Amino acid sequence: MTYDVVVRNGRWFDGTGAPSAQRHLGIRDGRVVEVSAEPLDEAGCPRVIDATGHWVLPGMVDIHTHYDIEVLVQPGLAESLRHGVTTTFLGSCSLSTVHASPSDAGDLFGRVEAIPRPYVVAALEDTRTWTTAGEYVAALERLALGPNIAAFIGHSDLRAARMGLERSTDRAVRPTPAELARIEADLADALDEGFVGMSSQELMFDKLDGEVCRSRTLPSTYAKGRERRRLQRLLRARGRALQGGPDVAKPQSLVRMAFSSCGWGRKPALKVSLLSAADIKAIPMVAHLFPLIARTVNRFGGDFRFQHLPVPFEVYSDGIDLPVFEEFGSGAAALHLSNQIEERRALLGDEDYRRWFRKDYDKKYGPRVWHRDLFDAEITECPDASVVGRTFGQVGVDRGGVHPVDAFLDLVVAHGDKVRWRTTISNHRPEVLDKLTADPGVQLGFSDAGAHLRNMAFYNFGLRLLRRVRDAEAAGAPFMTVEHAVHRITGELADWYGLDAGHLRVGDRADLVVIDPARLDASLDAYAESPVPAFGNLSRMVNRNDATVAAVLVGGEVVVAGGQPTEVVGTRRTGRFLRATG
Repeated sequence: MTYDVVVRNGRWFDGTGAPSAQRHLGIRDGRVVEVSAEPLDEAGCPRVIDATGHWVLPGMVDIHTHYDIEVLVQPGLAESLRHGVTTTFLGSCSLSTVHASPSDAGDLFGRVEAIPRPYVVAALEDTRTWTTAGEYVAALERLALGPNIAAFIGHSDLRAARMGLERSTDRAVRPTPAELARIEADLADALDEGFVGMSSQELMFDKLDGEVCRSRTLPSTYAKGRERRRLQRLLRARGRALQGGPDVAKPQSLVRMAFSSCGWGRKPALKVSLLSAADIKAIPMVAHLFPLIARTVNRFGGDFRFQHLPVPFEVYSDGIDLPVFEEFGSGAAALHLSNQIEERRALLGDEDYRRWFRKDYDKKYGPRVWHRDLFDAEITECPDASVVGRTFGQVGVDRGGVHPVDAFLDLVVAHGDKVRWRTTISNHRPEVLDKLTADPGVQLGFSDAGAHLRNMAFYNFGLRLLRRVRDAEAAGAPFMTVEHAVHRITGELADWYGLDAGHLRVGDRADLVVIDPARLDASLDAYAESPVPAFGNLSRMVNRNDATVAAVLVGGEVVVAGGQPTEVVGTRRTGRFLRATG
């Protein structure tokens, strides 16, 4: 038997959680055709990968990205490939590019996901040839896809297209019977084409860009119970998933969305995946509630999961341009003026505004995401070098006891987005992080890849998880096996969403990553930036650990070698659109 690729003598993980073993893999026509304890005949094989001392595992599945724009103009998606991700999901957070006009999509993505609006509009105006979900899938499959693509249809996308952006974000307006029927028909069409489900957002600090409906919340936040139940009924009947983002200011929103998974006599249960299980600094006890809620919902017949990023949630901000400021009034007022620099500067210097901001800052109780502690916000860049390495709180102390808010606003007024700072919002306690990561009511993902260009970078979350699991085992304090960890970021996710991915057995697609476990080291935490050609070479925070990833294959093609994307990436299609089976 001849092979297209042989992966020799690696520690093989099949993605099911079964024990790993030293094996030799033979690949032909994009599939695994041999998994052998004995060396394979390599005669005539054009590519042999020596995996001695390495781990060979299925390509990772990233269930939460915002590549919807980038995939259209830079379809290789090399930033994910080079970290071992071979399947990515589009359409998260109620946002997709299937139906909304280019201008409306710019308003939907620009501010929420920090993808500059002009690039969103231009990408869709240049590439859009579709009007239906099927035509959208066909357009994707004509691209030189690097990884495989799966997709949610976005609830906000559907509402904006069928009601118009203004009517879909007006609290006094409900969809007409004809509009609601059209939204339902569009969802059915997407499910017929193999979309994994629908995403819908109720989070109230995600705001629209542009001028038409600027600073209104996303269209899906205006949907009422009748509309939601009608769409959920269709998802339930098709065995597809609802991805949701509850309103963090209203716990009843989380409870209602979670318990929508329960059948209450209806079969099957609705698959529901909610954002987001996290150990939030601002409300430390809430981390213990997420597993309890998941267990309770599933005990009552649900099929429910929380999404979870299994690494510390560290964010960076240039001045005041960070989405967490949207969660309170004074911060949202400043972001509303993001396109009006002088007006914003005047606002931030106004004493009445500062009094408002200080009042919001000093509210330390109640549901929220940001801890609102400027003593826990380190300045990393600033034209005033004397403040670099200090927190805004410390700067206030140094300046004679100035309130932290005033110290922060003074620097932003003086230097604008040239003052750059960082903080960790959640997942800061290792022992709590381990419990969430191992909990069966939690799905591992939420990388947000492709969005928030200079705010965050979690492309290598899977590698960082594997490092933590290996280190815990070596320290004699394991919280899961490496096999279980691999299963959680590969086969478990693919199986739940009904996709042909995440496994590495005979007959499976040859989507795999070869990792050097000796290089699961501190390099995974290093800060790096790289330009994005698709977005005018704007700089993006990324992860760089090229020595860790020896090789990545998609459909049997080598797309990463020695940590670097190969010439195939972006020039020849290796991935495909994965259709959910339901």
